[in-house]
Amino acid sequence: MSASAVEPHTGVPRDAAIDPSRTVAVAGTGAMGRGIAQVALVAGHPVRLYDSLPGRAAEAAEEIGARLDRLVAKGAMTAAERDAARSRLHPAAALDELSDAALVIEAVVERLTVKQELLRALEEIVPDDCLLATNTSSLSVTAVAGALRRPDRALGLHFFNPAPLLPLVEVVSGFATGESAAARARETVAAWGKTPVSCADLPGFIVNRIARPFYAEGFAIHEERAADPATIDAVLRESGGFRMGPFELTDLIGQDVNEAVTRSVWESFHQNVKFTPSLLQRRLVEAGLLGRKSGRGWYDCARGAERPEPHTAPPADPPAYVVAEGGLDPAPQLLEMIAESGVTLRREPEDEGTRLLLPGGGQLAPADGQTSSEFRDVVYFDLALDYRAATRIALSAAPHTAERTLQEAIGLFQALGKKVSVIGDVPGMIVARTVAMLIDLAADAVAKGVATEDDVDTAMRLGVNYPVGPFEWNRRLPQGYAHDLLESLHERVPTGRYAPSLALFLHTSAAEREGPDS
Repeated sequence: MSASAVEPHTGVPRDAAIDPSRTVAVAGTGAMGRGIAQVALVAGHPVRLYDSLPGRAAEAAEEIGARLDRLVAKGAMTAAERDAARSRLHPAAALDELSDAALVIEAVVERLTVKQELLRALEEIVPDDCLLATNTSSLSVTAVAGALRRPDRALGLHFFNPAPLLPLVEVVSGFATGESAAARARETVAAWGKTPVSCADLPGFIVNRIARPFYAEGFAIHEERAADPATIDAVLRESGGFRMGPFELTDLIGQDVNEAVTRSVWESFHQNVKFTPSLLQRRLVEAGLLGRKSGRGWYDCARGAERPEPHTAPPADPPAYVVAEGGLDPAPQLLEMIAESGVTLRREPEDEGTRLLLPGGGQLAPADGQTSSEFRDVVYFDLALDYRAATRIALSAAPHTAERTLQEAIGLFQALGKKVSVIGDVPGMIVARTVAMLIDLAADAVAKGVATEDDVDTAMRLGVNYPVGPFEWNRRLPQGYAHDLLESLHERVPTGRYAPSLALFLHTSAAEREGPDS
């Protein structure tokens, strides 16, 4: 092994995972600290727990032991493995008991001065090869490490709650973090069975930056009185393929927690309009309606409370036939499904546009960022991740849209086996608008060096359970679809929020130059 492949003065390989015989310390024994400690413990490390409040570390050790008991009861761990893990878990009464640690992860309160003081104190105690990590989700890793003599060994290890269950760890390099420190951290969390993704120290890292539109667009559609929370959640689940909708998910997370992250990202980006927090969510927080932990948020979360049903259109007769003009991008699957349904499908080539003509003279078109109000008789339908697998489709129409046109559109999708939710006439609808914004922020993040496309997609799938990452979704869509939809939205809502980023413009232009056969 060459001298350049090891850390100076320690002989530790620069890119080697920390050996399981070395101690991992966790400072801060709240829910996240306990979860991280459990992960390191199950991976085979001796683990030391420290908390500034007397007795808290010992309580945390007891609670982790009880979790191990539950793993044994479920068959996920043997009794011998549990006993060995318990023997490696040591609560620390004083900070200097962490002096043998090869890695310390702090999970204390999200206040910069508190984290800085803790890491400064640790720097005087731990050995030269010890990595100092912060689990912060909202503070700058560079700032946290800025008070250290050797900020090159400090970095972010952002676990997701609950840490023992969720696989993603964002490995965040501050401006002074050494590549060798980041490499050792990546190898270590991978050895723990986690999936590390590398990212730069920019606000929100990957997940908390790119995920903002998933919440914000749902809230905005509700603020625009286009649909109620239950309907928006149902459409994003049953058409978009998301595990949960934004209203039910923020009730689970806690409205105060989610709103604080959104506000932090917004302020960190100098109040960039793309990250503007929701006024309705702020009112929930001010009212103490925080979701499950308070008993009520967007929904009544009390045990046994009835959940509101999404709007679902009553049965309607399908049209006798439809005429397809163009390939119906981004929904060509629908043409096959219509032909299989028994509804007569006629095809006509069309140089511009993509739509279905209905017997009553109206049109049915995929969401493109325009509104039904701009046309004489048009119903829009929303984007779906997979039109065959989708169980619900959203439609939008203007007040002046002919009732026959709307009923024919409803009947057509019901004939395809879909529930139908009719929403207000908002540009971009629900899924299409949300996905286009996710794609835009993802492209912008990659262009600014936050992470690679692959790491962004991995982070969004594993960190927030998206069905596919934004770049994968963009590849499934027609070239330029997200960019063009946002341009149309920007024309109708010219606040700057929907203006396509330069990164998305360049990404789209490059794809168009390369062509479909590249």
